[in-house]
Formats: sequence, structure tokens, C-alpha cells
Amino acid sequence: MPHQPRTKNSRLVYSTEQGRLCPGCHQPAKQCNCRPQTAKGDGVVRISRETKGRKGKGVTLITGLSLPDKELKALAKKLKQLCGCGGTIKAGVIEIQSDDRERLQQALISAGFTTKIAGG
Repeated sequence: MPHQPRTKNSRLVYSTEQGRLCPGCHQPAKQCNCRPQTAKGDGVVRISRETKGRKGKGVTLITGLSLPDKELKALAKKLKQLCGCGGTIKAGVIEIQSDDRERLQQALISAGFTTKIAGG
């Protein structure tokens, strides 16, 4: 099958030689420098609860943290230990498998963050 030319609306997102590619600069995702590494926001850390896509299981989401990856991982570990549960980091958002929003808020305030409990 001959190679088809790429059109204006198509873009390469994966290469068998290089793996996943950045859609912006078309470099391998690990070497991409076109996107900022930390999320920019208004400086307020938001703590919310979400069940969507988790078969009814609720998790607490902590968004708005503008920290480097290493510090974000350390903070997530500290918060998971505080609640005595598991969790993960996805795209700069900490997910804690618990509904201790007030406890998490107090821990973040004591760490020097401005927090707000978002949602109902």
C-alpha cells in the first residue's frame, strides 16, 4: 500500500521508531518542550469529589497544584499516608481514594497552600 500524504486535518501521534509523539512539535513525548510542565492556574488548590467513570466509587481530586513532578509525588505520598488509602497522579491532578476532603484541606493549608473545597 503506497504512503498517503498527510492532510491538513491529520497528524502523526505515534511512531513505531520513537513511540508517542507530541501533537504540537512532533517530537517524542519524552523530549517535548512545547508544553509547560506544570499547570498554570489562579493559585487556589481545589479539592473536589468525583465518581464519574469509577463504577460509583468516589475519589477526591486535588487540582491547581503548580509543583514540579518530584514535589507533587512527595505531596501525594504524604496525603495518601494521612488518609490511609491509595491514590495516583494523573496529568498533574492528585487522586486520593477517600472522601476526607476536610482532612486534606487542613493538611494543604498547613503546608502553605490556599485551598477551596469545590463541588457539592
